[in-house]
Amino acid sequence: MDAYEKLEKVGEGTYGKVYKAKDKKTGQLVALKKTRLESDEEGVPPTALREISLLQMLSQDLHVVRLLDVEHTESKTGKSLLYLVFEYMDSDLKKYVDTFRRSQTKMPPKLIKSFMYQICKGVSFCHSRGVMHRDLKPHNLLVDKERGLVKVADLGLGRAFTIPIKKYTHEIVTLWYRAPEVLLGTTHYSTPVDIWSVGCIFAEMSRMHALFQGDSELQQLLHIFRYLGTPNEDIWPGVTKLRDWHAYPQWKPQDLSLAVPDMEPSGVDLLSKMLIYEPSKRISAKKAMQHPYFDDLDKSQF
Repeated sequence: MDAYEKLEKVGEGTYGKVYKAKDKKTGQLVALKKTRLESDEEGVPPTALREISLLQMLSQDLHVVRLLDVEHTESKTGKSLLYLVFEYMDSDLKKYVDTFRRSQTKMPPKLIKSFMYQICKGVSFCHSRGVMHRDLKPHNLLVDKERGLVKVADLGLGRAFTIPIKKYTHEIVTLWYRAPEVLLGTTHYSTPVDIWSVGCIFAEMSRMHALFQGDSELQQLLHIFRYLGTPNEDIWPGVTKLRDWHAYPQWKPQDLSLAVPDMEPSGVDLLSKMLIYEPSKRISAKKAMQHPYFDDLDKSQF
């Protein structure tokens, strides 16, 4: 790791510490993700290998954070360390939205549209390569403020999904962005879980605060039901058979445009297609990119 000079610790990731560092040769800023490998294992554990191979495959897209290098070293005490070297991004969407919130201004609608398109593009790329993220939230979308770029990051929980879709643990996405099928305990889910999260992020950029803010799985579901109406077998076949389904209070759906008063009608239409209860009916990331909401966006820049 002599090639890099650590500048400061910038956070803790799923698997270890993250540092801002500089490539001594080129002067390029990078993010070092340091992962301690379990010492009782021979070589590199499968989870780390899985993440690395996914990241290398996904790094080809402009809207996925680039993995530049992988270094396997040993610490002074002989512990096995793995460093993943990523391009450095100066902010994330959570911090970025917070700067607007603090100055009591809103994100310009044109910027929201540009960011949304890029997020859909990055997510679409992952999905087309057989990878779902499963933990999309503003914190995991990195922002290059100078160039106005957004990139999908922290694919630590992403896993290649196979057909038929295997059972996955459902302790995943941060509650506020978690899809209702996951909250209701489904064991079979796929790429629509990411689309739900993207919809929640879309609404948040427009409103400047999260759309559904629950502090438990039940609270989260109730927040969703209050806004979108309590689902039933007619609008979501099979919902009452899900593991954590109970008799919930009956709410009628509200007008979604009231939740995002500053959003243009075509944006509200796209949002409503992302927040459809039945996962198979939810719009795909690829289809979302073709939605009329993006008609007046200059897509050539991406």
